[in-house]
Amino acid sequence: MLGILFITLILAGINAAEPLILKYVFDSLATDRLMRTLLVGIGILLGLGLFREAATALSNWMTWHTRLGLHYALLESTVERLHRMPLSFHRKEGVGAIMTKLDRSIQGFVGAVNQILFNIFPAILYLLISFFIMLHLNWKLALLLLGFLPLPAVIAAFAGPEQNRRERALLDQWSKIYSRFNEVLSGIVTVRSFSMEDAEKKRFLQDVHQANQVVIRGVGIDAGLGAATNLVVTAARIAVIAFGGILILDGKMPLGTLVAFLGYVGGLFGPVQGLTTVYQTIQRAYVSLDEIFSILDVQEHLGDAPDAKDVNGVAGEVAFKNVHFRYDQSSRMLLKGIDLQVSPGETLAIVGPSGSGKSTLMALMMRFYDPEQGAIYLDGNDLRTLKQGSLRHNIGTVLQDPLLFNDTVRNNIAYGRPDASSAEIEKAAQAANAHEFICHLPEGYETMVGERGSRFSVGERQRITIARALIKNPPILVLDEATSSLDAESEAMVQEALEHLMKGRTTFVIAHRLATVVNANRIIVLKQGLLAESGTHAELMRRGGYYASLVSRQTSGLIRNEGE
Repeated sequence: MLGILFITLILAGINAAEPLILKYVFDSLATDRLMRTLLVGIGILLGLGLFREAATALSNWMTWHTRLGLHYALLESTVERLHRMPLSFHRKEGVGAIMTKLDRSIQGFVGAVNQILFNIFPAILYLLISFFIMLHLNWKLALLLLGFLPLPAVIAAFAGPEQNRRERALLDQWSKIYSRFNEVLSGIVTVRSFSMEDAEKKRFLQDVHQANQVVIRGVGIDAGLGAATNLVVTAARIAVIAFGGILILDGKMPLGTLVAFLGYVGGLFGPVQGLTTVYQTIQRAYVSLDEIFSILDVQEHLGDAPDAKDVNGVAGEVAFKNVHFRYDQSSRMLLKGIDLQVSPGETLAIVGPSGSGKSTLMALMMRFYDPEQGAIYLDGNDLRTLKQGSLRHNIGTVLQDPLLFNDTVRNNIAYGRPDASSAEIEKAAQAANAHEFICHLPEGYETMVGERGSRFSVGERQRITIARALIKNPPILVLDEATSSLDAESEAMVQEALEHLMKGRTTFVIAHRLATVVNANRIIVLKQGLLAESGTHAELMRRGGYYASLVSRQTSGLIRNEGE
C-alpha cells in the first residue's frame, strides 16, 4: 500500500505538470524558437506519457495484489469466527443468508477501501498540487474556479442518506433471497413432492425483480446527480473561458495561461467528481464493515480457559452433577438438577418424550454449551478446564441425519483422521458393514457421494458415518437416534455395525424406538427435565412406570407423539 501511495504521488505530480508544459508551448508560439519549443514540448509530453503508463500499470498490479490480500485476510478472520460461532447463531441466520452477507459485505468493503486509497487519495493530491499551481498562475481565475468546486460535493452530500439506505436495504434483501433459495434447493424433494417448483421459481424471480427495481431507481437518481455534476463542470469551463478571454484581450494574461487553466478544469473536476463519491463510498464501506463486524464481534459462546489442558488417556468416566440448563434467560429450564454417573465402557440409553432434554444433555457433554448450574466431569476433570477441540476429538457421534460432504467416500470416512491409511479406511468400512456396497460403486472408495450424500440411501449414508466414527476410534460414543430413519433391513445392518462400534467404549444411546436400547447396561428416562427413572430394561419393566408404558405402547402398535 505504501508503494502504491508513493506511485500515486508521482502520478499526481505528472498530471499536474502537463498543463504547465502546454502553457510553455503556447506562450512560446510567438517567439522565434517556434519549432524548437514545439519539439521540446512534444518530447516532454511523450516522455511523461510513457512514464505515466508504466507507473499506472505497476500501480494497477500492486493494487490488485493488495486488494486480494485484504480480501483473503477478511475471509480468514470471518471464516475462522464462523466455525466457532454459537450453534444458535447458525440456526438463527441460515446458511444462505450468512454466505450472501459474507460475500457481498467483504466485496463491498474491499471495493470501498480500493476506491478510497487508490482513487480518492490521488484525487486529493492532484487537487492540492493543481490548485497551488493555478493560484501561482493567476489568482483571479483560480478563485473563480474555486467557486464551482464545492458544488459537486454539495450534490453528493444531498444524495448520501438515500444511497446509504439503498445499500443496506439491498444487502438485507439479497440475503433473504438467497437464504430462501438455499432452503429450496436443499429441500428440493419436498418442493417437487408438493409440485411447488413453479411457485418457488415465481417467488424467487419476483424477489429478484423487486431488488432490481431498487437498483434501477437508485441508478436513475445517481444518473440525475451525475448530470447535475456535469453541468457544474460545463459551467466552470465556460466561466474560465469567458473570464480568461477578457483578461487576454485586456493584455493582462498570456494565452498559455488560459490553455493551462482549461487543462486543469478538465483534469480538476475529474478528481473533484471522484471526491463527491467519498460520502457514498464511506457509507458503503460502513454498511459492509458493519455486517463484517456483526460476525467478528460475536463472542465465541464458549472459550477455552487460559489454563485449559489437553485431554489425554481417556478412560471414559462421565459424571453430571446437579446440572441445570436452559438456552437463554427467557426460555424454560430444560434440565433440572441432573445427577448421573456413567462408568468407563458402560452403555447408557437415554429415553423420554420429545423436548425432555436428551440431545441437550449430550450437547452439554460435548461442551457446545455450559450448564447454568452444576458441572460435568470427564475422568474427574471439569469440562471447563479442558480444551474443547481435544475433548471433542475423544467423542464420536452418529446422528439421526447422517451428513456426508460432497467428496469421495474415502475422504468422508477419513474425515476425523485425514492421515488414515487405505487399509485402516477399508477395515473401518468392513466393521461398519459398508465395504461391500462401496466396492460395487463405479469408482469404489473414490466415488463422489453428492451433496449431503445424495447418491446413497439413508442406511448406506449411516454406515459410512459409522465407519467415520470407527476410524476416529473415540473412547466415548454418542448415538443420537442413529437408526430411527431406517427400514427394518437397513436397521439390522446398521445395528450390527453399531455393535462393533460400541465395543469397549462409553456409549450414550438416544432413541425413541425402544427395541434399540433393551440391551443397554442401564436405561435412564428423562421427563420434563428431570431424571425420572433409571435401571436395566428388566428392572424398569418390573416397576411398571413411564418406561414400561412406552414399551407397552410401542409393542402394541399404538404410536403416540408423547408430550410433556
